[in-house]
Amino acid sequence: MNRVLILVNITGLIIGISYGLHGPILPVFAKNIIGATYSELGLIGLTNFIPYMFIPLFVGILLDRFNNGYLLALGAAINSASIYLLSIAQSVPEIMGFRIMTGVAHAFFWPPCESIISNESTEKSRVRNISWFTMFFVIGFMVGPLLGTAFLEGLDITYRILFQIAAFILAAAIITSLLASKKSIRNHHDRFSFSSIKEIKKFPEVIILLIFCTSSFGIILTIYPAFLNDNGMTATDILLLYFVFGIARVASLAMAGKFARKTSQTLIAATIAVSIGLGISVIADSIITFGIALVLMGFGFSIFFPLTLEIILSKTRKGISGKIIGAYETVFGMGWAIGPTIGGPITQSFGNETPYLVFGIIGVGITLLAIVSRKKLEPQKIVY
Repeated sequence: MNRVLILVNITGLIIGISYGLHGPILPVFAKNIIGATYSELGLIGLTNFIPYMFIPLFVGILLDRFNNGYLLALGAAINSASIYLLSIAQSVPEIMGFRIMTGVAHAFFWPPCESIISNESTEKSRVRNISWFTMFFVIGFMVGPLLGTAFLEGLDITYRILFQIAAFILAAAIITSLLASKKSIRNHHDRFSFSSIKEIKKFPEVIILLIFCTSSFGIILTIYPAFLNDNGMTATDILLLYFVFGIARVASLAMAGKFARKTSQTLIAATIAVSIGLGISVIADSIITFGIALVLMGFGFSIFFPLTLEIILSKTRKGISGKIIGAYETVFGMGWAIGPTIGGPITQSFGNETPYLVFGIIGVGITLLAIVSRKKLEPQKIVY
């Protein structure tokens, strides 16, 4: 692995630690300290993800014109500031405003990293390298809750101080991003346009699977921690559950290269795992059963990412890869926005378990679609 890939992986690890440190606690903080309802938690999640429906398109255009490392450093700086500001939030609208910043910043994190990795990889190594990067991020996201547990229980600090610590940790990613920028590739293969939208529309089956996966994932990131809290899980229990969630994600990403040999079958298995995990959440009543649900969903959510991206990149010319990555991440943003938007009001109106039941049922239909479309869910060419 070359120096640039190592630096990008380190950047992903740092940002993952910061996200894992504060992410699972934010809904609990908003509900218990600020007094947010479930509908407001959904709105907080929506404001976080709405920028990701649009900003990646513009970032994708920039990726093919500017140094990707500089764009990555910009994202890290905005992200660090947005997390620090959570420590002074006193109302739901303030949290929403700061989460908009986080959403914008995230659009300057994931697409630049994917672009750098794609530029530094061959077709043979691309799935592996993207999976490794994602795995480093997830390892960070897994370690973060453990650090959060140590800080909250061992040092007896407040949620607000925890956000400040997470912000300072994330700021370190600015340095690794700038170091990676020294060798980051600049492309000038295509004119300034939104051609990526037309390109991404060629993959309707992939888009539908992605929207289901990311919608479900959005609920798990924004509403599920509060749902766990209402079901008797303490802040420490929640952080430990998300640590287990991280282990499942790391394990699946470590095997991504092997799973890629049977891409369509793996994606079918992933939709089944997510659907079952959502279903278990409806009836779960202990940390063990919630842990089983999160393990299943951790596998499904994580393996979706490298395999679906490879399907699209393998059928796209390299000259517009940055724009395609931006469009691909925009689909992620759509799903992440849809999940909390639907999940919050459903929870508020029909009960805590309802969104997981609804999305579990939808998952059964998505699984059937994946089975019918399995020939279209294979990369054009994979060499091992």
